[in-house]
This record gives sequence, C-alpha cells and structure tokens, in this order.
Amino acid sequence: MSILLGICTFVLILTSLFLILVVLAQKAKSDGGMGSAMGGGMAEATFGADTGNVLSKATINASIVFFVLSFALYLGRIYERKHAVASGGALPNIVAPAATPTSPPAAAKSASPAAPAAKHP
Repeated sequence: MSILLGICTFVLILTSLFLILVVLAQKAKSDGGMGSAMGGGMAEATFGADTGNVLSKATINASIVFFVLSFALYLGRIYERKHAVASGGALPNIVAPAATPTSPPAAAKSASPAAPAAKHP
C-alpha cells in the first residue's frame, strides 16, 4: 500500500508543477500582467489561435487530477494508519515502572571511612 501511496505522491507533485506552469502560461484578460511576462505570447505561437481554449482545458483537467489525487492520498494515509495500528505495524507502547529512590544500606551509612594509621618512628 505504501508503494502505491508513494507513486501517487510523485504524480501529485508532477501534476502540481504542471498546473503552476499552465496557469503562468495563460494570457491575462487585460493583455498584461504575469501571463504575458511568463510566456503568454509564446503559448500563442505554440498552440495557434486556440491558445486560450487549450490552456483553459489543460488547467481544468490538471486541477481535477490534483484534487482527486489529493483526496485519494488523504484517504490512503488514513487507511494505512488505521491498519498499521490494528496489525501491530506501529511502534509499540512500552510501559516502564516508575523508578523508586533506593536508600543505601544501613551498614554503609554507619561505617565511616577510617583514618589511616599513623606510623610512629
């Protein structure tokens, strides 16, 4: 399932880049702005007289693909997460007991380090 989601994610990225380029290549209604600066004139030379129609259809189709893929990926990730928890594919929850402070043994408390014996000459 994750391979399919990875492929769909890659296609979604390509679709979004294509959508950005198609929108920037469109000519603005006022014959100015970003459409003419980013290649609006070149699009007319490429597609001929039907430039507006071709780019509009490409924009509509790319946006439909973009939204369908986005929704499919959303549902796929939900499906993947629910089944990962049910099948044990998720990380396990480990409960550790709380550490209790331990006191040193009574013998160690009462014993004090002895002073070294002094040598008499």
